[in-house]
Amino acid sequence: MELDIAIDGWPDGTDWDRLAEQAHEATAQVEPALANPRLTASLLFTSDEEVHVLNREWRGKDKPTNVLSFPMLEREDLLALGPEGPPEMLGDLALAYSTCAREAEEKGASLADHATHLIVHGLLHLAGHDHVDSDEQAEAMEALEIAALAKLGIADPYGDRN
Repeated sequence: MELDIAIDGWPDGTDWDRLAEQAHEATAQVEPALANPRLTASLLFTSDEEVHVLNREWRGKDKPTNVLSFPMLEREDLLALGPEGPPEMLGDLALAYSTCAREAEEKGASLADHATHLIVHGLLHLAGHDHVDSDEQAEAMEALEIAALAKLGIADPYGDRN
């Protein structure tokens, strides 16, 4: 999968592009559908204000949030997608800087680790995983997140699993 990454308003000093690529690589190891070379996705590191606008416009929620995911393929279509053929847009992600920074501080995590977690979380949403319909669904998605993050040496962000 190819990530189209744009960075606007996030601090210098961290290679956000490399961090996003590493998050994708780890996520593709636990969700092989994300390794399909035909897939493309966009990732926007942006401001809370921009995410607020997107959240209001596309989800009807008048507030910023940490990460937004806009999938463009149904899970069944993703799983049926062969490796040969034209590019297919998987979807878009947007991360809100101030919300992510505040959450990282509250959790006692680095901004880089928290952003990595949110990218993994968002990519799993793009791949058709969710956590809102049932506890089982949430546990399955969390397990994939934890496994991907472990590949990067990042501790369980939920703190309740090994």
